[in-house]
Amino acid sequence: MSVFLEQPGVLAPFVSGNRSRAFGAGLDPFAYERVTARLSSLYEWPAAFRAVAEEWMRAGEAYSAEGRAVSAGDAFRAAARWFHFAALVPHPDRGLLARTEAEADAAMRRALDVLDPGAVRVEGDCFAGWLRRPAGTADPVPVALVVPGLDSSKEEFHDVAEALLARGVAVCAIDGPGQGVMAAALPPRADYHRVVAGVLDALGGHDGVDTSRAGVVGLSLGGYYAAVSAAHEPRVRAAVAVSGPYRLAWEELPLFVTDTLTRRCGGADPARDFARRVDLRAAAPSLTGPLLVVEGGTDDIPGVESGASLAEAAPGAELLTVPHGDHLLGNARPDWLPRTADWLTGHLVRPHARSRAATTVGAPAARGTAASAGPGAAAERTTGSTGAAPAAGGTTASTGRPVPAA
Repeated sequence: MSVFLEQPGVLAPFVSGNRSRAFGAGLDPFAYERVTARLSSLYEWPAAFRAVAEEWMRAGEAYSAEGRAVSAGDAFRAAARWFHFAALVPHPDRGLLARTEAEADAAMRRALDVLDPGAVRVEGDCFAGWLRRPAGTADPVPVALVVPGLDSSKEEFHDVAEALLARGVAVCAIDGPGQGVMAAALPPRADYHRVVAGVLDALGGHDGVDTSRAGVVGLSLGGYYAAVSAAHEPRVRAAVAVSGPYRLAWEELPLFVTDTLTRRCGGADPARDFARRVDLRAAAPSLTGPLLVVEGGTDDIPGVESGASLAEAAPGAELLTVPHGDHLLGNARPDWLPRTADWLTGHLVRPHARSRAATTVGAPAARGTAASAGPGAAAERTTGSTGAAPAAGGTTASTGRPVPAA
């Protein structure tokens, strides 16, 4: 039995709460509405989403048999997304979680076999992922790790990977302990910098990747993982924390979070201990290198002290707030993803001689203040040193004056 799933009236808020997340991850919004409209209980969620994933797998097989490679790859990638979303609920059947995430992983392998044949599997004792390099590059390029959160996986953030690849940065999207294909095998760990160190060690054996110019993009709990990795792993030149926590307060967290943590940690006591260790107060002063904190203005989760506190405490931090953005900002992708990819690329492609400690992001006088992005944003924002043009509703780097929304 799942404590969360047994709560009365939980279905509608869960469907609503994950809608923009699903859209941001690339699920067909109309299919999401059709599938969730038929549910009478969240216990039915895994089977309903798996059914759609299996339809996409059959479509991919049919396209493959007809020699339609691109359509096959797109179908397999859609299957990977739907399999992953089938595993979002804290279902009591851990075997189902393991099978579903394994199917998501296998579907993504099929997709990359067609869409990016040069993708390389990267694995270790506590991680699994895919290394992809930008097309048309011969020299070693920087690499960015894309790190998921509590119940997300490497199959969820395709658009983040594609945005970085398009800018000439290699990408390694990973599952670590408690995530994706590793979710049922290993509990989450707060010392995620050790996972990142292992991934970078593994990547060091691959030609065409420069691990001395590494970045980390973490989303949701992955934002904490990105920040703690930047604090402890010297190869991380720049980090991005999207909707990440500064610290957690177990007693105030929503039931969905505590139930999910309890299941993935293997019990309430280890879950409570994990939540206690998700705390960046001690690490923040050592974050002198470039750190971009991306926050949604409507993202307010009980028991979660937001990334705004991290931006205030970390010397190298810049805060980008999208006023209408929710958790993971799936409802506002154009307002943060392009400029975030530009920001990270700008810090990773600089000459090797530029040290992390010597780089300061944003205007010192404005550090830690809420920046804003997107059409209609009322507040001003500070910009980093990438020279990227401001988006509508942002501000200019030179004057700080608001730019009218288009």
